[in-house]
Amino acid sequence: MNLYRDPFFCVPRSVHATRQGDVALPILYFDSTTVLAFFKCNRKSVETILPNERILPALTWGSHAIVGLAFFEYRATSIGTYNEVGLAVPVLWQKGPIPPCPAIDLLRSAYTRRVGFHIVDLPVTTERAYAAGRELWGYPKFVTPIDVSLQKKQLHGCVHDPGQHDTILTFCGKLGFGLPSPALDLVTFECGGDQDRRTIIQTRGAGRLHGPGNVRLTLGASPHPMAARLRRLALDGARPLAIWVSTRFQSRLNAGAPLVFPQGRDYRP
Repeated sequence: MNLYRDPFFCVPRSVHATRQGDVALPILYFDSTTVLAFFKCNRKSVETILPNERILPALTWGSHAIVGLAFFEYRATSIGTYNEVGLAVPVLWQKGPIPPCPAIDLLRSAYTRRVGFHIVDLPVTTERAYAAGRELWGYPKFVTPIDVSLQKKQLHGCVHDPGQHDTILTFCGKLGFGLPSPALDLVTFECGGDQDRRTIIQTRGAGRLHGPGNVRLTLGASPHPMAARLRRLALDGARPLAIWVSTRFQSRLNAGAPLVFPQGRDYRP
């Protein structure tokens, strides 16, 4: 089957130059395994890893806030095969309308959603993915070896330190009971400098929402800034609240656009 003829991937694309060659946007992800884990952290600690006061944690209660950790094994994409891990915080943009219930807002269309994910760290395994993410979106990428494996319910993820023999993190164990759950489109907020941007990522693929089972996040001895941020969040040995997984994940990563919320109509990049 020619995946480029699939209606999900048959969209207009534009070419952008990077140091590692031209990249056509949106980037197309044809075949992936995705693991999304959600943790409860201290709200004040979460605020310290956000870049400025224009964004604030969105999913909070009392002194706690939600932080996400995502693992991606991209087996086939329009920019090659690679792995990726993202540390991200669900956030609200203070210049926009505040939804009455941010958790329910995540179920809205990505074009009108007020809650987005601010990516704090985004290690990848290839120079091309690094250049595209850094130069076209400003994502905080760095290149390093990453292991991602999901065999039945046994999960193994590891981010190695790019300059040391130590690991930044491992995320391993057996998933708990799961229920069918659809993929949701993703929205990221990039807030830096004078221009705040939003990026919409369309997704599809059957998945399951699991309890944590005996899966735990363990931090290594790495001195890398990502490891330091995870320690600040007190995530060494942490048990996630829930884990969403899909071995048939597909997505389209669009170009970013100015972060605005026009009145009376959907936002579209």
